[in-house]
Amino acid sequence: MPRPSAGSHHNDKLHVKKGDTVIVRNGKNKGQTGKVLLALPRDQKVVVEGVNMVTKNVKPSAGNPNGGQEQRELALHASKVSIVDPETGKATRVRRAIVDGKKVRVAVASGKNID
Repeated sequence: MPRPSAGSHHNDKLHVKKGDTVIVRNGKNKGQTGKVLLALPRDQKVVVEGVNMVTKNVKPSAGNPNGGQEQRELALHASKVSIVDPETGKATRVRRAIVDGKKVRVAVASGKNID
């Protein structure tokens, strides 16, 4: 039996996957675009390249003998991002369709394949 997580969802699926180009729809990073670096379906969160950056204090270690501060992306809720339409460059919803016997994701706005 799978273990429940904090804020467990009935369906651990996301509308975005690693490698998708997304735009942030609301919050302090509204309007920023980037590529999904990490998808966390159990937590319903995604990490987007260059979005939701924070400064992290790092202790000295073997890889970084001086320590110091580094910029890092934090995860944000998946509901705050939308996939960028490959044709228009604007946010779009996604539907699933069967093309040549394969299930693919299709942009609702333009009808273009996302996969």
